[in-house]
Amino acid sequence: MSRRTGPKTGKRNKKRMTPSSAREIAIDVLEKVEEHDSYSNLELNQAFQRVSLDHKEKSLATELVYGTLSRLNTLDWMIDQFVKQGTNRLDNWVKQLLRISFYQIYYLERIPDRATVHQAVEIAKKWGHKGIAGFVNGVLRSFLRQPEKVEIPSTYPLERRLSLQYSHPEWMIKRWLEVYGEETTRKMAEANNQPPLTSIRVNTLKASADEIRQYLADQYPEARIEASSLVPESLKVSGIGNVADTAPFREGKCTIQDESSMLVGKTLRPGPGMEVLDACAAPGGKTTHMAELMENRGKIVAADIHPHKKALIEEHASRLGITIIDTITADATNLASILEEKQFDRILLDAPCTGLGVIRRKPDLKWKKRESDVADIASVQYRMLEEISRLVRPGGVLVYSTCTVEPKENEQQVLRFVREHPEFLLDTETADILPVVLSEKYDLSRGYFQILPHHFESDGFFIARLKREA
Repeated sequence: MSRRTGPKTGKRNKKRMTPSSAREIAIDVLEKVEEHDSYSNLELNQAFQRVSLDHKEKSLATELVYGTLSRLNTLDWMIDQFVKQGTNRLDNWVKQLLRISFYQIYYLERIPDRATVHQAVEIAKKWGHKGIAGFVNGVLRSFLRQPEKVEIPSTYPLERRLSLQYSHPEWMIKRWLEVYGEETTRKMAEANNQPPLTSIRVNTLKASADEIRQYLADQYPEARIEASSLVPESLKVSGIGNVADTAPFREGKCTIQDESSMLVGKTLRPGPGMEVLDACAAPGGKTTHMAELMENRGKIVAADIHPHKKALIEEHASRLGITIIDTITADATNLASILEEKQFDRILLDAPCTGLGVIRRKPDLKWKKRESDVADIASVQYRMLEEISRLVRPGGVLVYSTCTVEPKENEQQVLRFVREHPEFLLDTETADILPVVLSEKYDLSRGYFQILPHHFESDGFFIARLKREA
């Protein structure tokens, strides 16, 4: 992709190498994400370590990074209405400056338009020269004078209109329209643009949900703390800052995990004394949840293909005081051979997937994925499912889960699997295991269910419970 801006830009000023404000940090982070295909959360954390900002400035930088990434295609389309050469012809830092400025003007009501324009021009002067500052000023003032130019034409095809209205790739919107219809597609896409909720899982080995709720309410009187309708040991919290900085987290009395993710362990339902396999375990959230459900009695083998993630699982378990997890480095497509056909009472295959259910938490993910990724990952998933199934003890249970909303990775996988492996059945008694609120929304007698992002304000997840005949 060309990064020229034409005669108005020129070389970047060396001063721009030391971003010092929220807006400058946001531009710098967005540049690195685009140039290096890196992850926004990691780049943002590193930026905060390099520069000391107060809470207000950190919040603004975070909002600008995640908000801009979430609305990326819409912002670029808007900018293209005012920049003749288009965004692809702009130098990267200028493009990011315009993106965050358009985001503030169009999506953030609390920041006055004149302040946004002034700050953008000042950054353009500092990082470039007067010519760039004049270019940026002209583009933004044209936007303010002619807001009607960013109204999405009604003549566009539906998938194009929804893609721009809700800021999702057009291929993704088209697939969802085919699978879920227009109403659900709109709800899913809108949910993905909302700030994610923070859910904590109380470690029942050390505390109760009521104890942690009371502690947080006492320490953070302005915080919002709600019991989960999906998982008894979960709380939804806001207004307490970083949960990892709280005493209950440091003491191993709780951890951070989405409610949908917690339902995976609840569906598997491991009991004390069982032998359990977690085939794709890192970073260990579901593994440690299963250990808590087992009252830290029995044995869990936690496998992951990446050697460096073995330490993540062990650190997670150590903080929570869990001692029944054995970690190994292994590829799930070859795990039966590695474990020499050992059999387990319960197995979890939380399969690698396209991740289309967690876009709300990872807005840059939707721009990294391609439609071809669906078929590619589905092939790997099925190989894993067949391999792992060999390790289920007769009468045992296998749970297959993903954090995506794509049927080819989800129900089509398990329906094909039970067709080709008649010794396995989808568990029709799944409804007896899970909360009534799920039975009210899904037909759990099928043995599987698909949570969409707008159903419970949690991640999109697919969970299937398969039993091996005794």
